[in-house]
Amino acid sequence: MELVKFNELEEKVKSIIKEYALLKKRNEELEVLLKSKDGELEEVRNKIGMLNEERDSVRTKVDLLLDMLHGIEV
Repeated sequence: MELVKFNELEEKVKSIIKEYALLKKRNEELEVLLKSKDGELEEVRNKIGMLNEERDSVRTKVDLLLDMLHGIEV
């Protein structure tokens, strides 16, 4: 009887260890994926910043051109 309980306990412990190893591996995979996504996010943020700067530059030039046209009488 004691041997049966010990075997059951042993199997449960082995199962827990196996599950732990799988979860640890999955966690590592997710950490790598998260770092990759963080890098992609940073690239997108940089691109948005550059596009905002470009938009502001274009807006300034358009405003200057409109001011120049404003002084012209038709």
